[in-house]
Amino acid sequence: MPAKPASPPAAPVDARRRVTLDDVARACGLSRATVSLVLRGSPLVNPDTRARVEAEFRRQGYVYHRGAANLRRKASSGIALVINDLSNPFFAEFAAGVDEALASTGHVTLLGSTGESVERQRAVLASLLEHDPAGIILSPAEGSDGAALRRLVGMRTPVLVFNRELDADDGTGWDFLALDNVRGAQLATIHLLERGHRRIAFFGGHRDSSSCRQRREGYRLALAQAGIEPEPQWLVDCAPTRLEAARQAAALFARDPAPTAAVCYNDAVALGLIAGLAALGRRAGQDFAVVGFDDIPEAAVSTPPLTTIAVDPRARGRQAAQLVLQRSTTPDAPPMHVIAPVKLQMRASSDVRVDGNLQ
Repeated sequence: MPAKPASPPAAPVDARRRVTLDDVARACGLSRATVSLVLRGSPLVNPDTRARVEAEFRRQGYVYHRGAANLRRKASSGIALVINDLSNPFFAEFAAGVDEALASTGHVTLLGSTGESVERQRAVLASLLEHDPAGIILSPAEGSDGAALRRLVGMRTPVLVFNRELDADDGTGWDFLALDNVRGAQLATIHLLERGHRRIAFFGGHRDSSSCRQRREGYRLALAQAGIEPEPQWLVDCAPTRLEAARQAAALFARDPAPTAAVCYNDAVALGLIAGLAALGRRAGQDFAVVGFDDIPEAAVSTPPLTTIAVDPRARGRQAAQLVLQRSTTPDAPPMHVIAPVKLQMRASSDVRVDGNLQ
């Protein structure tokens, strides 16, 4: 009986082709970001997953090409911008400022939004780190764990934290750029006090947010200087969005005597409150005084035009980009802690004077 012809040999493996992270990720059924976290020794990876990936590294003979990685780092032109609320017009202006400054230096913006989710923030950062950015500008989501973020990002990539403080520094020395939240809210409250208001609310924001705490602090300082202790019902918590502020407007009038004015956490909240007041038959600038915080472009053309604390968000974006680029060229310089100035921009929404005797 004639011998059975031999089966054709399997296609040879191209030994010249370098095994990539994509190869390992595909074999493990995982994302490239997860495999990269294993490679960097991140504690965020499940031990079983880590063991499976490391076994696949060995099976495929993966070799980390540090020289190529260093070359990529040197040539990286991307700066990651991670913001907590893409729907807030303030951040649209801030991002535009970042992009303007980066474009002038030949860099590009890698944009990610977390929607105030800590879990989403972790996923966004892990994905953006795969692009090996030359730096990161981060406006943290509410409830962020600073130590966990530092473990995720590592020590190599420069990070600038914007406006919201993380927990106590553990020695990594991230740079920080903030608005003068205390002074801004103080100016807003003094402005209302000078118009005779004594029952002044602080409206919007979450008290657990560092920026909200600081703005409430400035509000309380101004009231204390006028000999006023705010009533509990004058402090209204709500998500810092226009829609939620409109829904919560009635909370200001739940008890008598009600406030006659409000310092709002930001302009989105202030514009939402103006809409909520209208639904209640009240008119901002005539029956009730409203002051915002940010001075987004819409503030000047709202009805009525919004008195607010001007922070120039586009300029802050340019400043953030310049600071993170500066850090990338001077990695050993001391950490920077920069507080940007603010000023009161008076418009019609606060043009309500009150006789103190009526309060």
